Amino acid sequence: MYSAFESEIKIRPDDIDLNNHVHNTKYLDFVLAARYEQMVKDYKMSMEDFHRLNFNWVVSVTHIEYKRSLKLDDKIIVRTQVDSVNGAQSKVNFWIIKKETEKIAAEGHLIYTMVSLKTGRPVRIPNEIIEKYSI
Repeated sequence: MYSAFESEIKIRPDDIDLNNHVHNTKYLDFVLAARYEQMVKDYKMSMEDFHRLNFNWVVSVTHIEYKRSLKLDDKIIVRTQVDSVNGAQSKVNFWIIKKETEKIAAEGHLIYTMVSLKTGRPVRIPNEIIEKYSI
């Protein structure tokens, strides 16, 4: 029911930790950067559009399984796909793939919660937004 989208990212020096590979916290940064890009490129609805509607997204659950290390100058593909929408929440699956080998470096999911900018409280995702994301 939901399409998968991809973004390419190149590993930078500030992504590397003392063990000479990508620090575990950077994987989440990669997914969030990809989703931000995909909101504009693929869903045609930027974060600014959500703000104009008085909505925001917050991550309420993060699950990451690390499979393979990434190193400086690796190029990765971050593939994401909406899994489900329920009330105020949307579950998004992701895969971080080393471009050169096409092997999964990490995979997992995020649960995003839509909140009202006016109240700061969760709000049901409107049908017109669900339709935009149902491509």
